[in-house]
Amino acid sequence: MTRLRRKALVALFLFTLFIFGTMMGLRTLKPSDGFSDMAPGMDVFIGDRSDRGRLDVKDVAASPGQFHMGSSDTKVVFSKSDRDYSIFYDVHIFYYLWYGSPSMDNKYIHWDHVLVPHWDPKIAASHAQGRHTPPDDIASSFYPELGPYSSRDPKVLESHMSQIEAAAAGVLVLSWYPPGVADDHGEPTEDLVPAVMDAAHRHSIKVAFHIQPYKGRTDQTMHDNIKYIIDKYGKHGAFYKFRSSIGRVLPLFYVYDSYLTPPESWAELLTLKGSHTIRGTPYDGIFVALIVEERHKHDILASGFDGIYTYFASNGFSFGSSHQNWKAIKAFCDANNLLFIPSVGPGYVDTAVRPWNNHNTRNRVNGRYYETSLQAALSVRPEIVTITSFNQWHEGTQIEKAIPKKTVSRLYLDYQPNQPDHYLELTRQWAENFNKEKDKWLM
Repeated sequence: MTRLRRKALVALFLFTLFIFGTMMGLRTLKPSDGFSDMAPGMDVFIGDRSDRGRLDVKDVAASPGQFHMGSSDTKVVFSKSDRDYSIFYDVHIFYYLWYGSPSMDNKYIHWDHVLVPHWDPKIAASHAQGRHTPPDDIASSFYPELGPYSSRDPKVLESHMSQIEAAAAGVLVLSWYPPGVADDHGEPTEDLVPAVMDAAHRHSIKVAFHIQPYKGRTDQTMHDNIKYIIDKYGKHGAFYKFRSSIGRVLPLFYVYDSYLTPPESWAELLTLKGSHTIRGTPYDGIFVALIVEERHKHDILASGFDGIYTYFASNGFSFGSSHQNWKAIKAFCDANNLLFIPSVGPGYVDTAVRPWNNHNTRNRVNGRYYETSLQAALSVRPEIVTITSFNQWHEGTQIEKAIPKKTVSRLYLDYQPNQPDHYLELTRQWAENFNKEKDKWLM
């Protein structure tokens, strides 16, 4: 009896362990039903689209999606000593330029990010406060192979472009603020854009702009921003453009937290009848808005935007980032001549800057979460896919190379048992498969 009782207890323990492991896996790979606590830029919500033709989504070297054009328009093929390989202009990747280090900037910037307190004082009181102290303690749950680097370092830029090229992503989507403006925790970086453009061009990578929600951003200031960007960078070889169905070559802009500006204000800029419209002018473009809540899709349509993207890499975090909603969003976009650009990521963990937000963590599971996200995007047959992100280290969405790191006070996450370039390799494998599948869709 004692032996049977011992066997029964062992069996019960193993069964309990199996159930726990299964629940953790489901938490990682499946969306939640509710809308969770906010990420940066999501803490404030604002409770005649032009009759331009459907977009072909074809750059001078860009992505044709579901339209009948040759695959040569989607990629550049490089010849290496052992094989040919491509980078794909329908794979876009979000890139951040806000990092600084003492060697280049006389101090650390962003790596020493504050621990953001919860808005409920009772919850905030139960979590750590203060700020990080690089180089051993940085504002990330992972540690970069390059260390806490400066975005101003030419060697860092070159390494980043090599990694993005290795990942086969053809378009770098640059987080952008106007001259003299920065996010709350950083410093202005617009003066670095020429160096980014030049470095990208050396690797045949294109650059699109991800316009951030600075204080005082309106439809009128956006008009000035667009004019500034096109005037300054529009003729650069790395400046990314689409070709419209009527043959016009147009730049593409992602607009983060677009919902902060009401539709009637956007319409003044983005519809033909707007008081300061850019439509049909030298500053026309393809403007892609962020969808967070379901109602935003109607606001985006009324605003005159050309497309929708989802950005967040935490499946279930928002309506827009939930894989289960992508089919419906894509159908809405198809019915209204909008681009749908889903955003996928390798995982999500921002507790190094928001220690109270562990319920939004999405474990990487050695790349399985990423593959699940990529497959979800592929299933809706998008014309473009965005990757969140190359180097948003605060939110743990980076595919940039990371290494194991342990200090007296910190044990960082890493990509083991895989190599530091694991997520670059996964991205290339998937990008190649994405384009093979698109060729089938066109047949």
